[in-house]
Amino acid sequence: MLPRSGSSLTRGIAASLALLFALMSIMMPTVHAGMIGTADYASSAAVAEQRADVRALLARDDVREQLIAWGVDPDDAAERVDSLTADELAQLSEQMESMPAGAGVGSVVGAVVFIFLVLLITDILGVTDVFPFVKKTVN
Repeated sequence: MLPRSGSSLTRGIAASLALLFALMSIMMPTVHAGMIGTADYASSAAVAEQRADVRALLARDDVREQLIAWGVDPDDAAERVDSLTADELAQLSEQMESMPAGAGVGSVVGAVVFIFLVLLITDILGVTDVFPFVKKTVN
């Protein structure tokens, strides 16, 4: 036998469902969509281009040989380039651009030394684990 339409059970279920729906609509987060600005898109494209330039430098045989001589796995260095912030990439790219064109091995070694220092500092800070000779402190 079905309960009558005015029974307390039906009213209780209806009130519970109404409260549940009201709470669910209040708790729903709102989403705000916006246009991506040209400057934001251009800066992300510039960061991707800078990453590609640094990867190309790391792919050179003389750079890979120098990294191996320092005890750095070139693949680890390439992974670190992928995790560089936009500011770090801009600084690295600026230094690469300031090198004279065709300057030879000296400028390449300068860029490699800069990459080595960036990796060493991030290794000391505990962000990366590239160099086995860096002693890390446990917090």
